[in-house]
Formats: sequence, C-alpha cells, structure tokens
Amino acid sequence: MAKIKLTKNELKVQKDALKMYRRYLPTLMLKKQQLQSEIRTIEAKAKAVRAQRDDLEKGFQDWIAVFSEESALPRDLITITNIRKGRSNIAGVDIPTFEGADFSRGDYDLYETPLWVDIAANYVEQALSLDLEAVVLDEQVSLLETELLATSQRVNLFEKVKIPETQANIKKISVYMADQQVSAVVRSKISKRKVALRHDEASEREVYAL
Repeated sequence: MAKIKLTKNELKVQKDALKMYRRYLPTLMLKKQQLQSEIRTIEAKAKAVRAQRDDLEKGFQDWIAVFSEESALPRDLITITNIRKGRSNIAGVDIPTFEGADFSRGDYDLYETPLWVDIAANYVEQALSLDLEAVVLDEQVSLLETELLATSQRVNLFEKVKIPETQANIKKISVYMADQQVSAVVRSKISKRKVALRHDEASEREVYAL
C-alpha cells in the first residue's frame, strides 16, 4: 500500500477515488457478463457450423471414396480466390464477421469430365465455406476472450485491491484526524486551565500584597 498524506485534502482525494471505483465497477461487471454470454453464443455457433460440415461430409461419403483416386479428380479442382469479411462490435471489441467466400474451379473439359465432378466441386465449395466460417468464429472467440481477461483483471483490481485499499486509507486518515481533533481539544482545555491557574495565582499575590 502506497504511503498517503494524513490530511483533509488527501481524505477528499481518497473519497473521490472510492466513488469512481464504485461507479465503474458495475459497468465492468456488466461488460464481463456480456462478454461471457457472447463467447458462449459464438462457441455454440461454431460448434453448429462444424456439425453442419460433418453432416455434409457424411452426405458425400459415397463420393469421398472416389475423391481418393487422384486420377479421377482434376488437379486444383477448387481454389479460394477471396474471403469476404465484415466488421462488427461486441462490448467495445472490434471483431471480424464471415460474409462468404469466392472460389474458382480448375480448368477441365466439361464434356470429358464425369458429371459427378461438378457435384463434388459444389460439395468442396460448401465444405470450404463452412470451414472458413468456423475459423472466423474462432477468431471472434479469441478476441473476446482477450478482452474478457482484461476486463476480469480490472474487476478483480477494483473489487479486491482498489476499493479495500481506498476504504482502509479513508479509515486511517479519518482516525488520525479524529485523534488530532481530540488532542487539540485536550490541549485547548489544558491551556485554559493553565491560564486560569496563572490568573488565580496572580489574584492571590495581589491579595497578599494588600
């Protein structure tokens, strides 16, 4: 705990600080709760996207056996040419959003290539799109978790350090000032008694002098 001045001005500084901590703490706690809720929501969405990807995979299991035959598939069947991302803001955190992807298909002869290759190409595009969306969702979670950590640290700092420390400072200064006030009253009374005593002694000397 830093050394503080035991003065009236310092008492005001500490009281103002305590008011500030108590004012901002509920906002930080609310932000923490919001971040936790958003992270759970996004994680659930990412899980759903990956489940959709798995379902798509199962739906094309018959084709996967064919995909394993390199000679049956054109080289560079699908290429990602662009990933479209937007921006959003959650609890003050700027995050990317997935808005889609653009693909190009390999140059193959439509007449000589079996029809199932086009079906396979559609599948690959859908699967890649879901994979890309899941990656962006993971990025959102990562950014929000970083902010959650910082917010949690601030909440703990206010709750467990700053507020108790400031309360202790206020108590220390208040006790000191109260002691000083009592001491001042005592000194004042003693001083008055001494003055009164000297006055009495002077009066007695005047009487004896007469």
